[in-house]
Amino acid sequence: MLMAIGAVIAGLILLVWSADKFVDGAAATAKHLGMPTLLIGMVIIGFGTSAPELAVSAMAASDGNPGLALGNGYGSNITNIALIVGLTAIIAPIAVHSQVIRKELPLLVVLTLIAGVQLIDGELSRLDGWVLLGVFAAVMGWSIYQGIRGKGDPLGGDAESEIVAHPMPLKTAVIWLVIGLILLIVSSRLLVWGAVVIAQSLGVSDLIIGLTIVAIGTSLPELASAIAAVKKNEHDLILGNILGSGIFNTLAVVGLAAAIQPLSVDPEVLYRDWTLMLGLTLALLVMGFGLTGWRKLISRGDGALLLAVYIGYTGYLFSTVVSAAA
Repeated sequence: MLMAIGAVIAGLILLVWSADKFVDGAAATAKHLGMPTLLIGMVIIGFGTSAPELAVSAMAASDGNPGLALGNGYGSNITNIALIVGLTAIIAPIAVHSQVIRKELPLLVVLTLIAGVQLIDGELSRLDGWVLLGVFAAVMGWSIYQGIRGKGDPLGGDAESEIVAHPMPLKTAVIWLVIGLILLIVSSRLLVWGAVVIAQSLGVSDLIIGLTIVAIGTSLPELASAIAAVKKNEHDLILGNILGSGIFNTLAVVGLAAAIQPLSVDPEVLYRDWTLMLGLTLALLVMGFGLTGWRKLISRGDGALLLAVYIGYTGYLFSTVVSAAA
């Protein structure tokens, strides 16, 4: 048990670090190969903050742990909105200016509804997985098309400035790309093994571990990005990263896991976890839109409400763990 706990802690630390290095190397390599900085920002850096979720869910699915894969994907969305946006809004109310964010919020609601429909029969089949991946490809393609046409967003400009501000020689970029990728795989394997052993030792489902410990750990890049954005007063980056990650988790993370191995879905995933994920997404939409138009502000009160929901939800999950262990 102690070894498994150590594996989870070490895996999470290594996972976040390796994902950061992998993205840095990939972005610099793409820049050297002539890829436009706008596309690097939208595709590679956008992918980067969700690389931990993708690696862990893919590894869990291939190892035959569907609950961990699904719990990580949905749990990360819940954590991102309720914990990260909640904490950030309490620290400093989040002003909303981005036109893309206003499009992505309703889009995330629609995608979450699609995910819910797939859960009704109690299984995510390979076909369901490929449908999610196909929708993800279409969303990414449209975003790239909009960026090329010049209908980008300040979020893309922020990503470009980061790439230009931190140049890297091609040799160094390739080295970090390879090292980051290898460590991403190794750390994912370590984390999944530790999480499964802990779940088995406590007599709880790996779904619960995925929704809590693993989801919080793999959401650390989004938390780090949110804190950095608060310091720089770049509010659009906060919601941009959260919404982008939500779309990525709902479509690519869960879709890839199901495409690798069909996932059996317990009833509580639909009525408890998915319902909360949808409710939080709708709440974020209401907080941004209000009753009379876009308020352009997520207040401290909104943040406190989101955080309270997260604490209540996590407390309930841990109470089920205690009940199972008793």
